[in-house]
Amino acid sequence: MAVLVIGATGKQGGSTARALLDRGVAVRALVRDTTSAAALALRDRGAELVRGDLDDPASLLAAARGADGVFSIPFPDLTDLQGDAELRRGRHLVEAARRAGVPQFVHSSVAGAGDFHRNQPGWAEGRWDRHYWESKAGIDELVRSSGFARWTVLKPATFMENLLEKSFLFGDASSGTIVTGFAEDTRIAWIAVDDIGAAAATAFTGPGTLDGKEVELAGDMRTMTEVAAILSEVTGRAVTAPVLTPQEAVTRGLPPFMVKVVEQINENGTPARPEIAQALGLPTTDFRTWARRTLT
Repeated sequence: MAVLVIGATGKQGGSTARALLDRGVAVRALVRDTTSAAALALRDRGAELVRGDLDDPASLLAAARGADGVFSIPFPDLTDLQGDAELRRGRHLVEAARRAGVPQFVHSSVAGAGDFHRNQPGWAEGRWDRHYWESKAGIDELVRSSGFARWTVLKPATFMENLLEKSFLFGDASSGTIVTGFAEDTRIAWIAVDDIGAAAATAFTGPGTLDGKEVELAGDMRTMTEVAAILSEVTGRAVTAPVLTPQEAVTRGLPPFMVKVVEQINENGTPARPEIAQALGLPTTDFRTWARRTLT
């Protein structure tokens, strides 16, 4: 078996590549620069490096030929978040895989995309970011309808790893203060990135239990107050997550475009729950275990 992994030098693609290699599956890592440190580290683990670009359909077709599966994680243009880059890149991947005759396609989307986001309070009134959600759901629909013999859509929740570096949603948690506008009782669904890779590897190598499924992925449900307490406990240094309104959080550094995201989660939550993955036999990591494994 050979799987073409998109984003293999990133979080989700990297965890998928590692999980597949650990299971003895041949990995083709699509990279733009075959000489980068991250690409060379993958090569040293046994991956085949193939040069390609999500904006270059010909390179995707060449990379997909002869592959048994594709792991898909198209990404938006961070300089133009309202542009069509993510949906266009997702379409390029699906079309290249179909033209190359790839039988299996595993795609990573986001928790709640599709029926949940379209039926939640505030959607019909236009309160939430229609472009973001419809871009995600549009790629999911392409995957479902493109005729792959086997397909799976993974829908991961908020990455635990987002707390390791400066992020739009949490600021720079390494400063000891996590700046968010989440309400005191908002329980956020969290997922460890390695669990996404393990789920993808199971989809490719397992008995077919994930075929034709859209899988909400979460390993824990925690408020920001609980998250800060666990980080303080594990690291031995004070970490706080003051309870702020989204508007107050903006004055402390939250990007204004994240206000709708925070308000949406405060009001509607997410459908991702740990028991969903567990019922499918997928390993999940709770937040305390992740913190101990990662931060000590």
